Amino acid sequence: MYRVLLVDDEPLARHHLTTLLDWNKEGFELCGEAHNGAMALASIGRSAPDVAIIDVNMPEMDGVALNRAIKEKFPSVRTIMLSGYDDYDYVRECLKDGAVDYLLKHRLDEASLLAILNKAVEMKPSGDRLRGNNGAEEMEDGREGAALVRDLAADLARGKPEAAAKLEAAAERHGLFRGAISYVAAAVQIVSFRLLTESYSDVQTNRLAQQAVDIMQQSLGDMRERVAAYAEDGRLIVLFAFKERSEHVVAGEVGGSIAKLQHALELMLNLKCMAAPGYVCGSLTQLAASYGAAARAIDVSPSPERPTLFNGRVSLTIEEQKELLLSIERLDKEGMQRLLASVFFSLRGQPVHAQTVQMVVSELLHTGDKAIKKWMPTLSSEAAERELPSRSELGKIATLAELELWLQRYYAGLLELLGRRRASGPYSRHVTQAIELILEKYQGYITLELAAGAIGLHPSYLSRIFKEETRSTFSEYLNRVRIDVSCKLLESGRYSIKQISTLAGFANYNYFFKVFKELKGQTPQAYLNGERAVK
Repeated sequence: MYRVLLVDDEPLARHHLTTLLDWNKEGFELCGEAHNGAMALASIGRSAPDVAIIDVNMPEMDGVALNRAIKEKFPSVRTIMLSGYDDYDYVRECLKDGAVDYLLKHRLDEASLLAILNKAVEMKPSGDRLRGNNGAEEMEDGREGAALVRDLAADLARGKPEAAAKLEAAAERHGLFRGAISYVAAAVQIVSFRLLTESYSDVQTNRLAQQAVDIMQQSLGDMRERVAAYAEDGRLIVLFAFKERSEHVVAGEVGGSIAKLQHALELMLNLKCMAAPGYVCGSLTQLAASYGAAARAIDVSPSPERPTLFNGRVSLTIEEQKELLLSIERLDKEGMQRLLASVFFSLRGQPVHAQTVQMVVSELLHTGDKAIKKWMPTLSSEAAERELPSRSELGKIATLAELELWLQRYYAGLLELLGRRRASGPYSRHVTQAIELILEKYQGYITLELAAGAIGLHPSYLSRIFKEETRSTFSEYLNRVRIDVSCKLLESGRYSIKQISTLAGFANYNYFFKVFKELKGQTPQAYLNGERAVK
């Protein structure tokens, strides 16, 4: 008999469960009841149940906390969660902590309860001494075998020699995949794994990988027929074994299982993943080739109709980094957008998880971090996380186009944040708004009248308060911003003086020359020569 513990603070709910089915007839024995978490933990220590059915909403220690405690103290006990509320937060937390399933009380009937109980005992680690119908029969000890098979599956995905042969021997020795005649290996790739774990410690990275494996295994079901394992760099392998000979039927079941585990990873961990099955083979020793086909299917270009434009780059060039920093400093949104578009154009034809793509995006993010430290040194990492798109969103990205769009949003937010910081100071709200408009529009046509209209003030009033607070006229402030930008462009050495006059927002080169000399005390050429002499 399999022993079951009921945990619910409502006596009527416990009574309903006890009378819902003929427990002994179905091979189960009710070994106890508990009405709170502390009582349940004590009861588990005494009666050693195989399965615990737990109400989510209880006083003192709720079902989520109890489920987590059981996983830590009694990992061999399988848990089934019950609640009167359809709450996905509870679903996520319970399943992440190892619950077999989550069922709603008002939908629970004899058939559904029996089905989930059978699922629980099938998923129970086979190394535990599960009791048979006569009370003496025990399942074969397979905990060590399951762990070994998982390790060998990972070795197979990593391309280690003899892994497939060792896998076949271990499966036979420990009674896994019994009666199977068809096998398939599938490859699963967490899309932005490198970007997500870049700032993680090894412990955090390993925890994420283990959570992914656990959730996939829960989705797959019986480990004696389907095994999930982690290889490296966000790549996982799934092994399927079937007693069915029809390749069509096997392929259909594999496809359905892959779709379910992709959904589970997205629901529970907010992770997008790509997955592909290999071909159906007739023995475990052929699984390495099956996995190889699956891995190649994931790693090919997601858009075969487009030519691969990858030009051998492995990172951002120094010039690209300089140009990006210059665009940030100048608050040049169009220049920033052009550079990002150029970088992503050179990456077209590669899957998002490709090492080159992940490295280039990593460098783009590091460049953004460098800009924050240089021009916003007092901005805390917590404040930056609140103001800018969260990097946790990278886990939901599945295509190169989505990744480019996210980077465009990230840098647009960075420029907006830097502009607001530069405009802030001992100024009134209206003057601050006018300065923000200057910093945003200096490259184009911006006048006092246009700024006043945008803010909703009369031009003469804005002119007066602007002069009082900044000690300069609107035009003088605008010219200072444009000349400061001109100096940065001169220092970059990338543009001619005439090009710079246009980029800085001057419609007339002679006027640019005149204003530059007035503010800097020298001509643009003399300034440029002086900068080069200093360098």
